[in-house]
Amino acid sequence: MYVSKDEASAVATSQVIGTILMVALTILLALLVLLMVSIPWPSFSTGPPAIFQVREIYHRSDRYPHPLNYDSRVVLINNGSKEFENDKLAAEFYLNGHMMAAQATTMNGYHFISTHHTGIQWMGGSGCSGSTWAPGEQTVIDFTDGTFHPGDLVQIDIIDTTTKVVISRHSHRA
Repeated sequence: MYVSKDEASAVATSQVIGTILMVALTILLALLVLLMVSIPWPSFSTGPPAIFQVREIYHRSDRYPHPLNYDSRVVLINNGSKEFENDKLAAEFYLNGHMMAAQATTMNGYHFISTHHTGIQWMGGSGCSGSTWAPGEQTVIDFTDGTFHPGDLVQIDIIDTTTKVVISRHSHRA
């Protein structure tokens, strides 16, 4: 097969142009990837982190374990990496999306005052027994019996009382 000089020149030119286009496309893609990695994109988080988490909600009493009395004891854990001063923490509780009357104005168990008006009977555990709540320590909050039932959605917001900012939010299905 005979190829003319003009046809050979056109094929050679097409290969050069194709190579230049591929190199340009590769550089553009590399710049696009670099741009995507280096730009701080907005976070799509739905709220504060879950530093303090609901570990368990108990529906049976320790004293009378057999009947289901909806004991409503909530176990919280500091799942973060730093200690927090208990006197500077407060808690708001939500039941199925509605704020409850039961609130804790302090997470220091020694300073917490139990009354029938708050809906919280007592608070205990290593997390609230000292001046700080260290990572891994737990706090038990005993609500009035019948506060929570299986299937309820319980949300806890921990608030820094000095700034009035919610520093932790966690939801748990009872």
